[in-house]
Amino acid sequence: MAQAHHLDRIDRILLWDVTVIGGGIAGLCAAIAARRGGAAVRLLEAAPRALRGGNARHGRNFRLTHETPLDYVPDRYTADELRAELRSVTGDDTDRALTELLIERAHSITGWLVAHGVHLQLPGTGVMPYSRRTAFPLGGGKAMINALYATADRLGIAISYDSEARSLLRSEGGGWTVSVRSAGADDQIRTRSVVVCAGGAGADPAWLRENFGSAAEGWMVRGTPYADGRLLDLLIAAGGCPIGDAATCHAVPVDARGPQFDGGIVTRITSIPLGLVVDRCGARIDVAGAGVLPTHYAKWGPRIAACPGQIAYLVLDARSLARAAPSALAPITAPTISELAVALQLDPAALQASIDHFNAAPANAAHAIAVPPFAAYPMRPGLTFVHFGIKVDATMRVVRADGSRHDDLFAAGMIMAANVLRRGYLAGLGITLSAVFGQIAGEEAARHVRG
Repeated sequence: MAQAHHLDRIDRILLWDVTVIGGGIAGLCAAIAARRGGAAVRLLEAAPRALRGGNARHGRNFRLTHETPLDYVPDRYTADELRAELRSVTGDDTDRALTELLIERAHSITGWLVAHGVHLQLPGTGVMPYSRRTAFPLGGGKAMINALYATADRLGIAISYDSEARSLLRSEGGGWTVSVRSAGADDQIRTRSVVVCAGGAGADPAWLRENFGSAAEGWMVRGTPYADGRLLDLLIAAGGCPIGDAATCHAVPVDARGPQFDGGIVTRITSIPLGLVVDRCGARIDVAGAGVLPTHYAKWGPRIAACPGQIAYLVLDARSLARAAPSALAPITAPTISELAVALQLDPAALQASIDHFNAAPANAAHAIAVPPFAAYPMRPGLTFVHFGIKVDATMRVVRADGSRHDDLFAAGMIMAANVLRRGYLAGLGITLSAVFGQIAGEEAARHVRG
């Protein structure tokens, strides 16, 4: 009945105030903010309803600042700390105004999300680690997405699933016409303003090969296959200025047996500091300075991408496997190193030589590969996002190549994240960035249509 009500409402409106393209966290925040600002809002989600929500479905936490302990986060984490940590990964190559805007709103976005239906997990509960920098949605990213969709529906936002925006053209007399394909049929949507929140490029294998070479064929994409860069191309075709480097990305080690797309955080391999990594020739590989902190993920992803065939293997013994975090896929196990090598299709002599050399180093005494049974995880680089997108100003309006801006065309989320993240990453920042800038884009779009 609710779906029929939506369809009736869609049929009656000939000119929308705000059309949001993309139903992830940025798109939901934009749609809700625009609707709360008095606009008639239509939300287009390319994915089917069961896969709605973009990469945020896989998220487990988001970064926030707070001066005192709160119900859902301990201790304190200040704006100055966030600023310093951002600078440590991005350097000075960032849009200062947008970075400061993100830092400022990282204090209030949590309350905004909670006010719109998101529930947060209390510290010390469940299996989530202690964190004063991030909050954890109760039930994970999918529960957060479902809560925001329920709010959008209650507010009267018209939501269309399986709806892929195919073109974005100027309408006569102002505004835009969005061509949408749904269920094999094309439709034309007229709208006073557009907010594009369709995710960055990176889920299109052809685009990856073009920008990263043939090695990209051995990569896996951790997130949604619907963030394929098509909308980024449309924004550039509309005069938008690209920003960032299409040949740089954030990638982490993931289980090579996982799905090509949409594996999310559960396929990430987290136990590299506990064991030995070898390539497909059985030779040991290492990353200088990777260490044991969570930042080692981002250093190991590119290293595995540089391996022959873009594959490597983490080898553990019984002791280190007992200390490893649970994994989505069980490790490959064997009673001897020789049998493990055969199971991995590696040269047994080469693998044994690498293990002997590893065990002989005093620095590795605590992690010697010595107690059977032995275990291994095959690993590939898992692409999280590409440091490339569309340039926007502090109101999320798309900036043209000549420096001017579109008054009625906005972008938010990972499609514009390169304005702030042209290199590096901080845990939980993707959801915060998308929610903050999505909220701003929706507010500004509603303000624009109100005149």
